Amino acid sequence: MPLVRFDLIKGRSPDQLAKLLDHAHRALVESFRIPESDRYQVVTEHEPIHVVALDTGLGFQRTKDLVVVQVVSRPRSMMEKTAFYSSLAKALEDECGVSPSDLVISVVENTDADWSFGKGEAQFLTGSLAGVKNEDAIEGPHFGARQHRG
Repeated sequence: MPLVRFDLIKGRSPDQLAKLLDHAHRALVESFRIPESDRYQVVTEHEPIHVVALDTGLGFQRTKDLVVVQVVSRPRSMMEKTAFYSSLAKALEDECGVSPSDLVISVVENTDADWSFGKGEAQFLTGSLAGVKNEDAIEGPHFGARQHRG
C-alpha cells in the first residue's frame, strides 16, 4: 500500500530502473511487512539542471546517480523506518552501484481515509480490501458499511 515516488536524473537504462525498483520494493516488504503484491511505484526522471539536492552540511558529494525516494504510507514505527532506510541504502549500493550519499528518503504518513485504490471507494474504510483488518473501523452511514474512528 505504500505509494513510492522516485525522482531520478535521466540516464538509467530500463534494466537499471527495473533493478532499482525491485530492490526498493523488497526493502519495503521486509521493513514494513507489506504483502509482496502491494506495489505502487512512480518514477519521474529529470534533466540534471532540474534537480538540486545539497548535502545539508553533512559533507556528501552528490552525483548523477542521485535517487530521491518519497514513501507515502500509513503510520510506521521509528524502527520500521530506520530499517527501511538502512536496507534500501545497502541494497542500492550492493546491487545498483548507488552510493548511500546519493540516496535521499522521505516518509510521508497518512491515514486510512486518505487512500482509494480505485472505483472512487475508500477500501480501508469500507472493509472491502481483502486481508486487511481495521480494528478502528466502525459501522457508519457514510459508506454504508464502515467508517474510520479517530
